[in-house]
Amino acid sequence: MLKKSLELLRIEAAETGAGTLKRSLGGFSLVAIGIGVIIGAGLFSLTGIAAANNAGPAVTLSFLVAAVGCAFSALCYAEFASMVPVAGSAYTYSYATMGELFAWIIGWDLILEYSVGAATVAISWSQYLVKVLDKFNLHIPPQLVMSPFETAKLADGGTVTGLVNIPAMLIVLAITAIIIRGTSGSAWFNALVVTLKVAVVLVFIALGWQYIDPANYQPYIPQNTGTFGEFGWSGILRGAGVVFFVFIGFDIVATMAQETKNPQRNMPIGIIGSLLVCTVLFILFGHVLTGVANYTEFKNSAAPVAIAIEKTPYGWLSSAIIIAILIGYTSVILVDLMGQSRVFFSMSKDGLLPKVFAEVHPTFSTPHKSNLLLGAFISLFAGFVPISVVGEMTSIGTLLAFVMVCLGVLIMRKKEPNAPRGFRTPWVPVVPILGILTCVLMMISLPLDTWLRLFVWLAIGLAIYYGYGKKHSKLGQEQGQG
Repeated sequence: MLKKSLELLRIEAAETGAGTLKRSLGGFSLVAIGIGVIIGAGLFSLTGIAAANNAGPAVTLSFLVAAVGCAFSALCYAEFASMVPVAGSAYTYSYATMGELFAWIIGWDLILEYSVGAATVAISWSQYLVKVLDKFNLHIPPQLVMSPFETAKLADGGTVTGLVNIPAMLIVLAITAIIIRGTSGSAWFNALVVTLKVAVVLVFIALGWQYIDPANYQPYIPQNTGTFGEFGWSGILRGAGVVFFVFIGFDIVATMAQETKNPQRNMPIGIIGSLLVCTVLFILFGHVLTGVANYTEFKNSAAPVAIAIEKTPYGWLSSAIIIAILIGYTSVILVDLMGQSRVFFSMSKDGLLPKVFAEVHPTFSTPHKSNLLLGAFISLFAGFVPISVVGEMTSIGTLLAFVMVCLGVLIMRKKEPNAPRGFRTPWVPVVPILGILTCVLMMISLPLDTWLRLFVWLAIGLAIYYGYGKKHSKLGQEQGQG
């Protein structure tokens, strides 16, 4: 099976000049990028959903389980990022350990994660924008904030069918323009956004803490209903699979390796640092949310924070939370689009995708054509596809990538035990094995239809690989197998 050698990857990482990405990111910027996508609107919606449907007040334990699974994977990501500071994240790591076919599967998997994630967030961003504008008596015609496959009830009792979700399309295109201008500018914008939304999370925790009713924690772990995943310990596990979506982000830091100054030092800081900060915030957030309001009140609500705020005298915080959600969505879209274009960049450099995805702007040193094409495609997806089409695809795709990275560390420790490593995963093989087991356990807890959609997506990817990628693979051509 075709595999990239560590020597070849290090040569790629050392490339400079025209056609390469500019190294402009430090440790703080990487931590901010990680936090920027981890703390998104999912925190403000999925926490209540997991509490109401799966874990009850023990959603804090669901956060802990998800964080532990992420921690094992993060430590493995950090080792690979310090060994192979090349854009592409798990795709690149799989190429060096398990070969081209597995690398393609993971790359295709990451494409799904980032593109579907960005489009989904853009659609939700549009919905929250409508709520903010309504508060100022500014109203967008409902036909222009829905896909053609959706309908809405009007105040007079009638119904209207959507045409196109214009705000969703515009936010994707606007963020694409920011990304094309340069990674350092995107990082500055992201750092500002991160500061604002972390401040709102801290304000909610601080103000809500004094209105916690201990009775809302009884029982802390509600009795299982007889169905797996509905409360009890299985509910905590299913809840971990649900809130895992909230943690997605630190892995995107790994796609920035070729744009990082001193990646051997800064990549582990960015990956592990962002995960640690967010884990603490999430557990505190979940504790306050289920303490201020009873978890049963969050049933069928995508805005549990608004319900909790009603239990306090701080009504003004509701508007601030909606604005924070808008801000959070913006940074998630930004990092998703950045991460996806970097995976495309690596796959294109390897010949597995058309070379247009690897062309770099002569001034901005960004893969501008890739950004434009992806931005246009995702904006159309956001404008014309209903949000209901998307399920837990992002979570299961990321979990699969995590399993591959943990497995890759085990393989590289055996095959390349003396290779230089700026960071070494502790307690190998225990940590990688626990990472694999935890992620597989969360994957198993997800619904069957999520698995079916994953298999369909992977089947499409394999058809493209054997129809185009394998024939154009640079490594395959060099070794006479293309």
